[in-house]
Amino acid sequence: MKDQYDVIVIGAGPGGSSAAKAAAEKGLSVLMIEKRQEIGDPVRCAEGVSKVWLRKHIEPDHRWICADVKGSRIFSPDGSMIEMAEEIAGGEVGYVLERKIFDRALACESAKAGADVMVKTRATGLIIEDHFVRGVKLMHLGEEREIRSKVVIGADGVESKVGRWAGIDTSLKPKDIETCAQFLMSGTGIDQNYCYFYLGNEIAPSGYIWVFPKGQGLANVGIGILGSKSGKKHAIDYLKEFVAKKFPDAKVLEIDVGGVPVSGSIDKTIANGLMLVGDAARQSDPITGGGIINAMEAGKMAGEVAFEAISKNDVSTATLGLYEKKWRQKIGMDIDNSLIVKDIFTGFTDKEIDSLAHSLEGVNFSSMSLLDLLYALFKANKKLLWDLRVLFKNVVKYELDFER
Repeated sequence: MKDQYDVIVIGAGPGGSSAAKAAAEKGLSVLMIEKRQEIGDPVRCAEGVSKVWLRKHIEPDHRWICADVKGSRIFSPDGSMIEMAEEIAGGEVGYVLERKIFDRALACESAKAGADVMVKTRATGLIIEDHFVRGVKLMHLGEEREIRSKVVIGADGVESKVGRWAGIDTSLKPKDIETCAQFLMSGTGIDQNYCYFYLGNEIAPSGYIWVFPKGQGLANVGIGILGSKSGKKHAIDYLKEFVAKKFPDAKVLEIDVGGVPVSGSIDKTIANGLMLVGDAARQSDPITGGGIINAMEAGKMAGEVAFEAISKNDVSTATLGLYEKKWRQKIGMDIDNSLIVKDIFTGFTDKEIDSLAHSLEGVNFSSMSLLDLLYALFKANKKLLWDLRVLFKNVVKYELDFER
C-alpha cells in the first residue's frame, strides 16, 4: 500500500470493484479498501440479478451461479398467483448468485486490472483541503494511516459515512429504508426454476417476502419491510412466522440481517474530488431493494469519469458532474419511477392488492413490456391506479425517446 494513488475506492462490493476495475483499466493507480476481513461476507441481499444486465459487466461463471431461473411467481394475500417470465420479472430475476464468491470474483477482476486491494482496512475520515477531498484516513490492522489521492469513490453501502464526511446529505428517514432479514434454508421443497414473492400487510407490511432458489435443495428465504413499519415486531419476527407456516420442516443454515435504502435518488452524489456509488448513493431500486446491477453500472461510470477528470487535472464538481449526468440518464429514471410505485403500493390494503392480482388473471406475461403491464392494470383498475398516471406518462416518454 503506497502513500499516494490516483483513486481510492472505499468498499469492495459490486459497485466498488466495478469502479476500481474501470479506473485501473484506464491506467490509473487505484487502491480499494474493505473494512471486513472477507469480501462478500456477510450477504445482505436475495442474490438475484438479471442475466442480460449482468453479462454486460462480466461473463457468467458456474462457480458463483447457484440457480438459473426462468421466471417469478408472485402471490397476493389471498394466494392468487401471477407468473412472469424472467424477461419482465424485474432486475432481480435471472441468475441467483453466491455473493460470497461473486463479490470476490469482481474484486479479483479489479486486482487483475492493476488495483491494489486491502481488506480489514476501515476508512476513519477524509483528507479535506481547500474544500477538496484529497485522500482517506484509514485504520489497517490497528495502524492509522493517511493515503492521499486525486479522487475518492465512496462505495461503502447503506451505512455510508463517506458522503456525510464530504458534506453530502445521505440521511434516510424510516420510510426510506427497508429493514431486512434472510435465512438460508434447506428442505423448502420449492421449484428451483422460479423466484417467489409473497405480498401482504399481515406477513410483510409495506414490503414483501422472497424465496429464491440456491440449488441443491437450498433457498434464500427473506423479508424486507419499511423501517416506518418496524416497531415492536421486527422483520425477523415476521419472517419466523412465515417460515413456521410455509416451511415447517425446513432447516435454517444461516441468518443475515441488514438494511437497504429505498429512498429514490438523492440530490447530489458528488463533491470536489469525490463520487458515491451503489447503496452509498442510494441507487438501489425503491420497490425491490435490489441494487447489484445499478451499483455495477454506476461504479463503471465513476471509474471512467475519474480517469477523464484526472486527465484534465480537474476533479472539481464541474468535471465530476459528468458522472452525475451519466448515472441519472442510465438508471436514474428507473429509480425515480420505482419510487412512485413504491409510495403508492405501500398504501394499498390487502384487499386492493388482491384486486390487482385478480385483474391480471388470464393475462399472457410471456411477451409483455412494462408499458403493456401498466396498460393492463389501468384498463382493469382505472380508479385504483389513477395515482400511477405520472409513472405511465414517464414510461411512455422514455420508450418514445428510446425509439428515437
